[in-house]
Amino acid sequence: MRPGDRIPADGLIVSGESAIDEAPVTGESTPVRKGVDAIVFAGTVNGEAALRIRVTAAAADNTIARVVKLVEEAQESKAPTERFIDRFSRYYTPGVVVVAALVAVIPPLLFGGAWSEWIYKGLAILLIGCPCALVISTPAAIAASLSAGARRGLLLKGGAVLEKIGTITAAAFDKTGTLTEGKPQVTDIVGFGRPEAEVLRLAAALETGSNHPLARAILERAASDNAAVPQITDAKAIGGKGITGTVDGSEVFFGSPHAAGDRTALTPDQIARIAAFNDDGKTVSVLLADGQVAGAIAMRDEPRVDAKAGLKALADAGIKTVMLTGDNRRTADAIGKQLGIEVHAELLPQDKQRVVGELKRQGFSVIKVGDGINDAPALAAADVGIAMGGSADVALETADAAVLHGRVGDVFAMIALSKRTMANIRQNIAIALGLKAVFLVTTVFGITGLWPAILADTGATVLVTMNALRLLKVGQAQGSRVS
Repeated sequence: MRPGDRIPADGLIVSGESAIDEAPVTGESTPVRKGVDAIVFAGTVNGEAALRIRVTAAAADNTIARVVKLVEEAQESKAPTERFIDRFSRYYTPGVVVVAALVAVIPPLLFGGAWSEWIYKGLAILLIGCPCALVISTPAAIAASLSAGARRGLLLKGGAVLEKIGTITAAAFDKTGTLTEGKPQVTDIVGFGRPEAEVLRLAAALETGSNHPLARAILERAASDNAAVPQITDAKAIGGKGITGTVDGSEVFFGSPHAAGDRTALTPDQIARIAAFNDDGKTVSVLLADGQVAGAIAMRDEPRVDAKAGLKALADAGIKTVMLTGDNRRTADAIGKQLGIEVHAELLPQDKQRVVGELKRQGFSVIKVGDGINDAPALAAADVGIAMGGSADVALETADAAVLHGRVGDVFAMIALSKRTMANIRQNIAIALGLKAVFLVTTVFGITGLWPAILADTGATVLVTMNALRLLKVGQAQGSRVS
């Protein structure tokens, strides 16, 4: 496999060492260094060095194929939600017809009542019992809510999803690209033997032209600091370790602390500083100049601005929150501690699906929020799957809903909108059935006649529609408060 090639099959590395971008499969934001006998997955991308790989699985059995299979199985096992109004409507209309017929026929036949009077009352009952208001009570509210949500970038695949999401008791989030921004950023620049500004300049010179995520972070920082990046000559990438070159007449190396330690001894203070960064979940690269330690740069994929507030809103609502990620334990724990969320790290797609299944077996109604192919099985296995903005096609197709703007707080907004919608539907049903029940009784006892029955039927339909339309404004206001 040449540098930059996408690995087509699962296999073992026979020769070579390189950084492998496993983000499409595991969600790991930083490429993983792998050498001989290491396992590689189909769909991942080779980094800067050539590799020879022995294929260990056919195309039908590789990691991507297993992910697709898990998605299909999970979708097949998902039962659709049935709304109360759908069950009730099967019996309501026939019941009204039977009652109207009995009212029109029984009194004249058995008690000598006037046929014209009781047929008139039977017709009034048919009008009162017309299910217009009842039938429109649910779809009107759902349509209004779906429209209100869409204006805020909250897309739901139908009314069943909108109803189900309000019953959620646990929320499982992916880390990279969901709770975090999805791209590393430079957090610390330390000058051990050179000024910090020079450390950044030399590192940026070495990384110029690289597509590595960490390289992009360094180049972006150099651009934002208006650093004058010098020219580099004799640049050479060292597979899985770093890069060397000549900058301003100095031999410079920039790479992992382990590789830097192989070239020169790090002092206890330098080792301690690097360890402290690692304990914070940061990725550290060390800069050497002319064989001496010049400095270090620490990078981290930072949480989204609203992530902590969004998770707190869910927790305050009594919803359990967990983070499922393929990232390394140290980084995941650091992000989890910062956001106050339970952490499950170093998970493959099937592991994420397993954790979701465990939560469901514990009695939780689970929502899964993710943005990549690695999240697809868990999205399908959850009671409701939500894809974040910028999600992979597989995630969008598998998910039941999508948060287009990528705000964690919008997940809570979606749940709040669902609960408000269901409350509105219950109000509509109460209005429709309540008015009909009152006028049914008054018509049978002769208190009201045909025209009041017509007005009651029309009035109930108008009231239900107006009540449902309130969601267009209220849903938007609720979402704004959450944001």
